[in-house]
Amino acid sequence: MAARLLRVCGRAAGLCPRRGCGEAAGLRAMGFSQEQARRLLGVEPRLGPQRREAAVAQLLLLGLNAEAALGLLERSPGLLRMPKEQLQERAGELRRLGLDGGQLQRAVSRCPELFTLPRKRMAAAVRLLRERCLLTAEQLREVLWTCPNVLLEEPHQLHHHFQYVYFRMGVQQKEIVKARLFRMSFAELRNRHIFLERRGLYQTPYKGQTQTNNPKLKDIVQLSEKDFLANLACSTPEEYEVFKKLLAREEEEEENRGALYTDKDEDFDSEGSKAA
Repeated sequence: MAARLLRVCGRAAGLCPRRGCGEAAGLRAMGFSQEQARRLLGVEPRLGPQRREAAVAQLLLLGLNAEAALGLLERSPGLLRMPKEQLQERAGELRRLGLDGGQLQRAVSRCPELFTLPRKRMAAAVRLLRERCLLTAEQLREVLWTCPNVLLEEPHQLHHHFQYVYFRMGVQQKEIVKARLFRMSFAELRNRHIFLERRGLYQTPYKGQTQTNNPKLKDIVQLSEKDFLANLACSTPEEYEVFKKLLAREEEEEENRGALYTDKDEDFDSEGSKAA
């Protein structure tokens, strides 16, 4: 299958040798419909035909169909300007992390930024997930294809996100991975967790012992806000909105107190230095 696709893409990349064949015919030869070819030509219209078709060929070789490749390029047109060698190299790196076939297709479709992410940034996130979060190779692979955006997070923010769930909520790695934790922002996760906690519906682990009657992390993360409030929190949207505003005010007051204490400490140090 891959060899046949390479032959088709190779013929298309050189365009039709007859005069007047045009780019559209080359794209049609790669499997795009007339309408899809028209839309694709509207993405980065000033780009040269060989550059366009070389990039498209790489996406097709990942296993994306014509509509999926087109949708990806419409969302991230900058991919067309990337050298095909860079696209090949990044796809190879993702494969070495265990992503292949359908997993690789879904990951790049959900997060096309994987192709433009600096290599050091990606390596730092992977290293943190393995060495600090202690995910197994299988768990890492599942995180990467279900939540590929995790590679875009700053490592210290990613670690804080994980630590909050592991220590504060008492959830182990296996459940964290199955819940697709990193699809939800840390701010929203924290809002939901503390809301449940203050309503007496979630108990903080005591001496490392997780409370078995706590709601599942999967439900906290994956339910829509409407279903979360109705099925888990037994509350109304109005109550939740008031809670979020009060929580934000609490955090702001804590930050102000922290800044005040810091200023006092600096004044004290300054006076102490003068006395000395």
